[in-house]
Amino acid sequence: MDFQEKETLEDRLNFMEDLSKQFLSRAHKIDIEGSFPFANIQDLKNSGYTGLTVPKKFGGREISLYELVRLQEKIAEGDGATALSIGWHMGIIMNLGEKETWKEPVFKKLCEEVIRGALINSAATEPKTGSPTRGGLPETTAEKRGTDWVINGRKTFTTMSPVLDFFIISASIKGENRQVGNFLIPRSAKGLEIEETWDSIALRGTGSHDLILKNVAVSEENFVEQLGQEKKSVNGWLLHIPACYLGIAKAAKNHAIRFAREYSPNSIDGAIIDLPNIKQKIGEIELKIMQAEYFLYGVAKQWDISGAQEREKMGPSLGAAKFTVTNGAIDVVDLAMRIVGARSLSLKNPLQRYYRDVRAGLHNPPMDDMTIQLLANHAIFNTHEN
Repeated sequence: MDFQEKETLEDRLNFMEDLSKQFLSRAHKIDIEGSFPFANIQDLKNSGYTGLTVPKKFGGREISLYELVRLQEKIAEGDGATALSIGWHMGIIMNLGEKETWKEPVFKKLCEEVIRGALINSAATEPKTGSPTRGGLPETTAEKRGTDWVINGRKTFTTMSPVLDFFIISASIKGENRQVGNFLIPRSAKGLEIEETWDSIALRGTGSHDLILKNVAVSEENFVEQLGQEKKSVNGWLLHIPACYLGIAKAAKNHAIRFAREYSPNSIDGAIIDLPNIKQKIGEIELKIMQAEYFLYGVAKQWDISGAQEREKMGPSLGAAKFTVTNGAIDVVDLAMRIVGARSLSLKNPLQRYYRDVRAGLHNPPMDDMTIQLLANHAIFNTHEN
């Protein structure tokens, strides 16, 4: 049995629960070594998970955004690096299916490869431009030579690079003023290299190395999308990011409660879970998790039932969900560490890994400052003078 054969969300969550336990058993070794979770990604491919967001007309299950965030959250309870890595692949395929911005034959061919196990991610961030959400033009260039496009540049934070089969590259078009395009590049392309630069203390297993492009030539059909200067579209699929950090927070909660049930210092009768100050912290953890769930799930469900026009108005809600869930997850991990105490700082204790991993969410899009500015503008625009 695999995910493609599971008919209900509950069945798929139960199946993912079993996989997540395997991921948890490998997480410490991957973190300590700074290695890549090859076995976890292969398990997800073998289970059929990586094809779930492919449109039905191209052989996938076309799962909803709500289902995606629930499944991604469950992966993250086992290993955050695995969840964030595969989340980009899952979300990009979902987004391309929803937006239909690529020519259908190209996307259909890609989907067929994904059903067979191929993985994809975008590479947009660069050393000098930083996050593309800040508006910087890529220094990576694409130049038309004959019938091919020749691409040169360097991309950073290319998550899941050790196993990607396709890369979506943003590049400035040579000879065109401020014109940017997306190019689909297969891993087999001559001149494509991965430089192992990933040395982060958080999410050490994402393999987010640098991608180097030296005179990489691709055909005309691989110029998949012209990126205009107009307002950027709203992207519901990015909720896979807060889903990852909510999963990490739940893992921290579970560990803290197990510890509190078992730890019984000789200064008290029974375990510390019966102490009022410990119950206070557990209650605060549960409140923050409930708030995060209602916000994340609610926005995801709203996206699923909305049409294209309604979705374009959801930018503030999507940003607020990411902000609330991610910052709440950081608070949950902090509270869990306060319950466990100094033991939480031991390298053998998963809480120190959760502490490092969950903070990475502050640096995933959209950034907190941009979200607050967006919410301020939204409030001002929608408040009318009497």
